[in-house]
Amino acid sequence: MQRIVIAITGASGSIYAQLLIEKLLKIRDQWDALGIVMTKNAKEVWKTELDNESFLEYEQAGVRFFDKYDFSAPFASGSGQYNTMIVVPCSMGTLGRIAGGQSDDLITRAADVILKERRKLICVARETPYNLIHIRNMETITLAGGIICPATPSYYSRPQTIEELAETVVDRVLDLAGLDIRTFRWGSD
Repeated sequence: MQRIVIAITGASGSIYAQLLIEKLLKIRDQWDALGIVMTKNAKEVWKTELDNESFLEYEQAGVRFFDKYDFSAPFASGSGQYNTMIVVPCSMGTLGRIAGGQSDDLITRAADVILKERRKLICVARETPYNLIHIRNMETITLAGGIICPATPSYYSRPQTIEELAETVVDRVLDLAGLDIRTFRWGSD
């Protein structure tokens, strides 16, 4: 069973986080803990992009929300045994702080813990274009064992809606996390 933490930063792309949470709730039998940390900017972007600021439905489904500075959260320590962290969308500021080893809030501390414990960190980078600093920070995280998964949708499945397009990224993230999902597979009938 997986123990998963999702960090939602203030980069554009709240739809990715929303769809990820919704898909994880549908495969509840594959995880036994799901924690979420959102930055203040993430809440503002979520409200702007999704025209929704209520997370009560997720809390009622067993998802735990943690304050950005709650260092007593179980995933702030390796002994908490969280094995997967997904930063979605991952701002370049957060990516840079993770790459620099700055553990000044719960998101960067949890990422540091995941990397030091050799567990799975997936950063869904949401920026375009990248500058050299972004690329070097991605390299640093990759060399430390993290996975950079740019929020770059695919078109093989011929998505018809924005949600279906965003799901091509979310499904890839779920695959990278090692979860069993039903999705479009290249070359299958």
